[in-house]
Amino acid sequence: MDFDLSTEQVMIQKEIRRFAEKQIAPIALELDENETFSSELTRKMGEIGLFGMFVNEKYGGQGLDYVSYIIGVEEIARVDGSQAATVAAGNSLGIGPIYYFGTEAQKNKYLPKLCSGNALWGFGLTEPSAGSDAGGTKTTAVHDGNQWVINGSKIFITNAACDLSLGVTVQAVTGHRDDGRPEYTCFLVEHGTPGFKAIAMHKKMMWRASNTAELYFDDVRVPEENVLGNPGEGFHQMLSTLDGGRLSIASMGLGGAQGAFEAALKYARGRVQFGKPISRYQAISFKLADAATQIECARNLLYKACWLRDKGRPFQKLAAMAKLYCSELMGRVADSAVQIHGGYGLMKEYNVERFYRDQKLLDIGEGTSEIQRLVISRHIGC
Repeated sequence: MDFDLSTEQVMIQKEIRRFAEKQIAPIALELDENETFSSELTRKMGEIGLFGMFVNEKYGGQGLDYVSYIIGVEEIARVDGSQAATVAAGNSLGIGPIYYFGTEAQKNKYLPKLCSGNALWGFGLTEPSAGSDAGGTKTTAVHDGNQWVINGSKIFITNAACDLSLGVTVQAVTGHRDDGRPEYTCFLVEHGTPGFKAIAMHKKMMWRASNTAELYFDDVRVPEENVLGNPGEGFHQMLSTLDGGRLSIASMGLGGAQGAFEAALKYARGRVQFGKPISRYQAISFKLADAATQIECARNLLYKACWLRDKGRPFQKLAAMAKLYCSELMGRVADSAVQIHGGYGLMKEYNVERFYRDQKLLDIGEGTSEIQRLVISRHIGC
């Protein structure tokens, strides 16, 4: 076994860390406070190659392995969860379905724009009454001549209602199978299509500088060539997309935990109480020791899951484990980081306050912690 990153992966890690510290860190608090999605910052992230990292170069991507992509998300999340959310959703949920399931024409049409960071694409799965139950989709699509007519709504869709949003992938019910279960199909719907409306959501507790949207489809007509893959393959496409998305959410948890840990360690070394730094008191040093240990465990679990994916081997069980463990780990580390900061940890000018808030969505998005435990229990034969 070789636990070393490759020379290229180390270079990627260092470059993205420098970018995050120089370009994101100075404005993260302001963007969060004002609930501002930054198109300029998103384009800059595109310029350094953060979009389409795993996409073949002929479509405008970087042609890198999945471990490299996860390292990229981790380094952004170490500084700011909102920008990491933009990157993670832009790749795993936006680019991924088109890249893995789209036709050659669809790939050539959309991927170069999306891989540049000059455009974003949403992933329309969650609905007001269909969250963890992805099979509870109410949005419908009816075949009419050489078009499909879509009606319904989606909610909590990242990257779908900003000035860079190019369109969304939408799952809809298109009929019923022989066993009576719904048949699902995914469609590519561009912004500007008549009847399609995207509205940005505000007053979020977390990821306040990322773009989140509600989507509405009122007799939205799309041509047959906008079907992703083949009719009836939507549910499989969505589940496969979520498997990959779990890895990116896990990397956000890992990166966020690392950032909160480093902030707590720095503060503990500099904060003097009763004549010595609080890092030298066992009550504090043990919190930091536990955090460092669990972060190391999380990184090994996540990187192994990504390595399995890169090798073309089954990775779904470890993806669910990594998503569950890394998400909940960030919660524990962020909680300890706030405690170590004391009253200062409750103030917005200290990053641990933002880490504490940003973590909660990781327990919910891309399948809740409860759903991950259900997935894992099935994999182990329960």
